[in-house]
Amino acid sequence: MGSFLALWIMAYGIVQTIAPRITNHRSQVPDGHSAARWAMALCLIPAAIALLLNTNPGIVLIVGLLLFGILFAINSSLHSYLIVSYADREGASLDIGFYYTANAMGRLIGTLLSGWVFQAYGFSACLFISTLFIMIAVVISYCLPRKSLITS
Repeated sequence: MGSFLALWIMAYGIVQTIAPRITNHRSQVPDGHSAARWAMALCLIPAAIALLLNTNPGIVLIVGLLLFGILFAINSSLHSYLIVSYADREGASLDIGFYYTANAMGRLIGTLLSGWVFQAYGFSACLFISTLFIMIAVVISYCLPRKSLITS
C-alpha cells in the first residue's frame, strides 16, 4: 500500500507538471471556461464509477481512480494558474491565501461529508455526491471571466 501511494503521489506530480501543456490548447490562455470544461470531464469519472461499480468492481475502481487522479491533477494545476492570474496585483498574497484557505475548508467539509454519506448510504452515494459537487464547480467556473487577467 505504501508503494502504491508513493507511486500515486509521483504520478500526480508528473501530471501536474505537464498539465500546462495539456490545458494550453492551441496556445490559448486558460480562463473560467477552460476550468468548466476540465471540471465537466472530471465529473464524468465518479458518475461512471458509481454506475459501473457492480460490473467488475476491482477493475472499475482502479481504472476509474487512475483516470480521476489524472483529471484531478490537471484541474488542480489549472486552478492554481487561474487563482494567480485572477489575483489583484496589489493584494495577490491575500487573494491566493483566501483561495487556499477556502480550498482547505472544502477538503475538510468534503472529508466529513463523505464519511457520513459512506456510513449512511454507501460508496455509490459518495460518488454521486462527488459528481454533484463537481457540477457545482462547473457552474461556478462558467461565471469566471472569459479572458485571463494576466497582463505582460
